[in-house]
Amino acid sequence: MLDSFCIFTKGGALLWTIQLAALRGDPVNALIRTCLLEERLGESSFSYTPPSGSAYTMKWTLHNGLGLVFVAVYQRALKLLYVDELLERVKQEFSQQYKPDQFKYKAFEESFRQMLKDAENSADMSKHSAQPAARAKAYNRKQSTSGSGVRQASKGEDDDADSDSTTSGSSTDLQTAGKANGAGEERSNTTDQFAASNSSAGENNGAFDTSAIKNKLSVKRPPGGKMSKKALMERAKDDRKKSEAGDKTKGKPKEARKWAGGRDKNESLDYSEKSDGVRGASDGDSGAESISMQQKSLVDMQEAVDSDDSEEESTANGAGSRTGGLLSSFVRNIGVNVMGTQSLSLEDIQPALEGLKSKFIDRNVAEEIASKLCESVATTLVGKKLGSFTRVSTAVRTAVEEAITRILTPKRSIDVLREAQAARSRGKPYVIVFVGVNGVGKSTNLAKIAYWLVQNKMKVQIAACDTFRSGAVEQLRTHCNRLSIPLYERGYEKDPAKVAYEAIKSAERSNIDVLLVDTAGRMQDNEPLMRALSNLINLNEPDLTLFVGEALVGNDAVDQLTKFNQRLADLARTPTAQMIQGLVLTKMDTIDDKVGAALSMVYVSGAPIMFVGCGQTYVDLKKLNIKSVVRSLLK
Repeated sequence: MLDSFCIFTKGGALLWTIQLAALRGDPVNALIRTCLLEERLGESSFSYTPPSGSAYTMKWTLHNGLGLVFVAVYQRALKLLYVDELLERVKQEFSQQYKPDQFKYKAFEESFRQMLKDAENSADMSKHSAQPAARAKAYNRKQSTSGSGVRQASKGEDDDADSDSTTSGSSTDLQTAGKANGAGEERSNTTDQFAASNSSAGENNGAFDTSAIKNKLSVKRPPGGKMSKKALMERAKDDRKKSEAGDKTKGKPKEARKWAGGRDKNESLDYSEKSDGVRGASDGDSGAESISMQQKSLVDMQEAVDSDDSEEESTANGAGSRTGGLLSSFVRNIGVNVMGTQSLSLEDIQPALEGLKSKFIDRNVAEEIASKLCESVATTLVGKKLGSFTRVSTAVRTAVEEAITRILTPKRSIDVLREAQAARSRGKPYVIVFVGVNGVGKSTNLAKIAYWLVQNKMKVQIAACDTFRSGAVEQLRTHCNRLSIPLYERGYEKDPAKVAYEAIKSAERSNIDVLLVDTAGRMQDNEPLMRALSNLINLNEPDLTLFVGEALVGNDAVDQLTKFNQRLADLARTPTAQMIQGLVLTKMDTIDDKVGAALSMVYVSGAPIMFVGCGQTYVDLKKLNIKSVVRSLLK
């Protein structure tokens, strides 16, 4: 049974709605936020789970010419087969009654109920007519299976009878041949025996007789058989003499080199004997000197970069009229140039979309994401009316730019400085946890963020919760010494969740504004480490969970983020699981124009890219420039 149906414009104006059952939660607004605003129009359905009760499934269709959206809502447990047909019929009927200056359509309810009744009756008739056909098909399959079994059984009996007669006949012939040849040749040639065994095996239902092989192996002993006891003793004596001579020639064993300022191999790396676990900037023994904090981080210089990028974009657009861009080269081969009031069809834009998908994959966008994005663009363009003297290439490029910009634009603004100040007013530290796979640069970019926070007058502390990787604590201590900020650590082989809990309590006592928690790198398929990460997040409930990923990955970015979020949701102790809330994209300076990983990560997780690592120094940290990403993907 259908629960609700609504019609609204792309601008958000509700034109008509009907509720056939009470709705729990707000499924339609969830659909708008998750699919329509984030350019996920290529998906066929959307599932929504309310705070209480069963989940809903929503299907929708668009009328691009009029800018209308039609949404049907029903319970996910029900498999309604008529929803797609109902959506198309309602779209055709309502488009004939729609007027741009009219916002109430009370008379449409009667027409809708009639269309719903017809769709339900049609689905019931098709379902009942399909059941006898399915039963007849199953009966015929059963009969054919039983008939073939009888035929195979009779055929097997005939084959057994033939094989028995053949075997008896062959044995009689062999006995007759033995009597005729006499008993003089008791031992025949091995090759003849092996051939005879093969021929008899072929006559005996294909069974292979291994007795011939055993006879063949027993006829001739291989060379180098068992050695005598005396020979073994002599060989052992010679080996002992050689080993004694080698020991005399051996020199002093090589010793491990001891580097200047190094650590004795027997010295313990566990610092858990400290009283409170907090090590100040001067407590370390790495010899690292503190750096000057005068140079500004690139995060605070982003406005100037944005203005430069806009100037470069205008210059590129001016040159584009002479050289042509990506989509113009694709559309040169299209034989249709839609002008005036003619509507676009899928055949008009299909060649451009195929070329666009190939270009996205070449720019390191995951293949699945590239396909969904192209489907979403096609959905927004099919049926759209173009103005006079408007080319298809212009419409496609504009739609693609809008789609990518909409995906990369965050759903909610996360201002770390403002939220940290709000937490300070409550007397609590603002806790940020960094998670991710191995070797992506979590500790390095954590230090860059710490540098940026210190420059903005924040009191920062770092918690070393990577108790698994050797050297992780020493790496963070070096960063803390250079940045003159305290480090909380308990050494190695400790529970990361408890270390983070103690670090939060220590930060509260020390009036710390921001606590940065470093965790061990782990692959998304490592079940024990994923459980430990989920336990850390569930126990401490951080204010912000950042996933650190490389800009070099392609399809693997989808798998990493999907499984990280899935495991955090599965292992959560509360119904509202704390998922990944932001992204940090590292090694952005090594990829040139292959920026597709940014699009893939945001599309999969729905989380915004908070920071972008673009170098080796503390200042090499930036905000994501959406215009630059769009230009790199489409140039």
